[in-house]
Amino acid sequence: MKIAVYPGSFDPVSNGHLDIIQRAAKIFDKVYVVVSVNTKKKSTFTIEEKVGMLKKVTKDIDNVVVEASQDLLLNYAKSKDACVIIRGLRNFNDYQDEITLFQFNRSIAPTIDTMLLFPSQDNLFLSSSSIKELVTFNADISSYVPKELCEYITKVLKERL
Repeated sequence: MKIAVYPGSFDPVSNGHLDIIQRAAKIFDKVYVVVSVNTKKKSTFTIEEKVGMLKKVTKDIDNVVVEASQDLLLNYAKSKDACVIIRGLRNFNDYQDEITLFQFNRSIAPTIDTMLLFPSQDNLFLSSSSIKELVTFNADISSYVPKELCEYITKVLKERL
């Protein structure tokens, strides 16, 4: 069984995240979507809220499991017998971060590989930060987040930003 882990802060979940999850689910027998802590970012949503949003939008994808982890990603991946970590790659800045992370991860866990997936054209520029900024200025985010989460994400962001 080929198992992959797709980690992220998912703050909030976007159509770009969902695109990567759906495509990874077609490639692997099981995909663990893991909400992890990014020490470089201050989260707006709680881990429980992020897990809930992800479970809602992936409920019809049978081979996707959503969990949260405070553990080192490589330890989490090993505990799930994962062979691959999925990463989304939008631009050159992402590439610079990902190549460094790949080399670091590979030196610690050589049996776990990294697969980069490019977002679809509609999601190439999309980031959680841009979604937050749009809500700050009362712009419509319905094209950028899963439709079943749009109202909820907008409400929470307006309350917390």
